[in-house]
Amino acid sequence: MFSQELQHKIDTKTKPPGSLGQLERIAFKVARIQQSLSPALCLPHIVVFAGDHGISQEKVSAYPVEVTGQMVLNFLSGGAAINVFCHQNEIELLIVDAGVNRDLPGHISLVDHKIGKSTRNFLEMPAMTPEQRVTCFARSQNLVDIIHNKGCNVIGFGEMGIGNTSSASMIMHYLTGLPLEECIGNGTGINPDQLAHKKYILSKARRLYGNITDPLLVLETFGGFETAQMTGAMLAAFEQNMLLLIDGFIASSALLVAQKIKPAILQNCIFCHESAEYGHQFLLRYFHAEPILHLDLRLGEGTGCALAYPIIKSAVCFLNNMSSFTSAGVTHRQDTPAVNSNTPSNS
Repeated sequence: MFSQELQHKIDTKTKPPGSLGQLERIAFKVARIQQSLSPALCLPHIVVFAGDHGISQEKVSAYPVEVTGQMVLNFLSGGAAINVFCHQNEIELLIVDAGVNRDLPGHISLVDHKIGKSTRNFLEMPAMTPEQRVTCFARSQNLVDIIHNKGCNVIGFGEMGIGNTSSASMIMHYLTGLPLEECIGNGTGINPDQLAHKKYILSKARRLYGNITDPLLVLETFGGFETAQMTGAMLAAFEQNMLLLIDGFIASSALLVAQKIKPAILQNCIFCHESAEYGHQFLLRYFHAEPILHLDLRLGEGTGCALAYPIIKSAVCFLNNMSSFTSAGVTHRQDTPAVNSNTPSNS
């Protein structure tokens, strides 16, 4: 009954039905999540989880591992793309040190949830222990509860971590069953020789571990501390019935783990963009997702969430503020009666 009433409200705005395209579907989703014909987006947050990866020792990235910590300092000083876009769109930004391989200074925007200085190299052993994964979930779930209790009902997820596309590729392969080749891309912009090396390393890891189907075990074997904390945060946000804004390839791999644990979580997700990272298009297809933006982004950081947020805001705004045909005194569309094929034509 609520869905029918909501669709009627959308269809009777002063426009041809469906003419606002994806905005109508976004408005429907947000209103359905909140079970309100007048939904609201309150205190939007983007949380960027940062961590280093042991697999980076295998030279699978174009950048050295030091860049993770350097970029976190850039976030804290306000100089990164995500800072610019969050400031532009009045989104609160938090940075989580989930496992950066350096000591970081205290900062009002930094949450110290460091599990360790980098995961282990999954070419040698599982990236993290079960106990570390449990701690990741507990800390990130607590953080989301704090954010929600401030009055926030919409949260976006970003990440930073050299080597994390390798981790995400392995998670995607194991949990979707898609060929590993379709899950591996250029990451930070590696050249063809480096890409061939990356594929060799990840194929070697695939042979090492064989078949794993349990999503938590896959996460523990290949995930980063930032990916694990992001997964826990997504599950917590769903439990609080928040709107989840999903960024690119890494965030989608974290969501994949969450979705295997709690399939209904996709009902609360908006996919903000289709990344230029090769595997993301296949992962979006796996989710049957309809991304908002197609901008060839492959930066991470939650930038797609920040850029898509004004469009989501517009969808809610039209639902709440646009006149209906009745309130505006505009004549409704007149549907032509169906022609009876048995009636002779006058022509």
